[in-house]
Amino acid sequence: MLIDIITIFPDYFRAVFDYGIVRRAAAAGLVQIEAHDLRGWTIDKHRMVDDRPFGGGDGMVLKPDPIFAAVESLTGARGAAELAGTGVRVVLLSPQGRVFDQRVAEELAGAERIVFICGRYEGVDERVVEMLVTDEISIGDYVLSGGEPAAAVVVDAIVRLIPGALGSETSATNESFSEGLLDFPHYTRPPEFRGLRVPEVLLGGNHAEIARWRRQKALSKTRRNRPDLLERVALTEAERAWLAEEEPENFSGE
Repeated sequence: MLIDIITIFPDYFRAVFDYGIVRRAAAAGLVQIEAHDLRGWTIDKHRMVDDRPFGGGDGMVLKPDPIFAAVESLTGARGAAELAGTGVRVVLLSPQGRVFDQRVAEELAGAERIVFICGRYEGVDERVVEMLVTDEISIGDYVLSGGEPAAAVVVDAIVRLIPGALGSETSATNESFSEGLLDFPHYTRPPEFRGLRVPEVLLGGNHAEIARWRRQKALSKTRRNRPDLLERVALTEAERAWLAEEEPENFSGE
């Protein structure tokens, strides 16, 4: 996968992606990430990328011409319409976008190339949204100083879904949100720490019982911390009965 990031702060990403899974995936040739300085596509001597908004108001707006030039240079396409069916996505990080979640990460992970546009100031000229981008994405209902932190989050979530990036075929599928639920609790050695013991079911070696315990605990944690997620999860009749009759703390397996 090729990932391009258009930003006015390209140095921001040099440290962010030099650690962990993203670095290993890049070293293995699974992903190539390049951060590009938007100022490289300006044509005036001051290399201006922003200007005052028409109609007045606070702040500055990123100009459309360098953004269009950047995307056209990287993709060879003059707009979103020309990218349909090509496997190339142009993503604007914006508070006005659809909320990023694991399903969106899985969708983007299927692309061949993604170009991220990092907004700044009061945002970008609306013509970028109307004609150029294929996706407008927000990482949450809050405002950041720019799209750079959001791009880092989205790239990390996508890269770990690339086959081979995690080293285990099941790692990504067993994580939180992959099946719509939060992850189950994890334990490691020692089996007892400060008077707290690892649940006996995890020590017994019965894989069917372990799987059942983990599923119940995932349901318990999801109902406690993110009950909204349960509305989208396909539950068995037995699981519906647990949720209706049992408190999360009383699920079997302890």
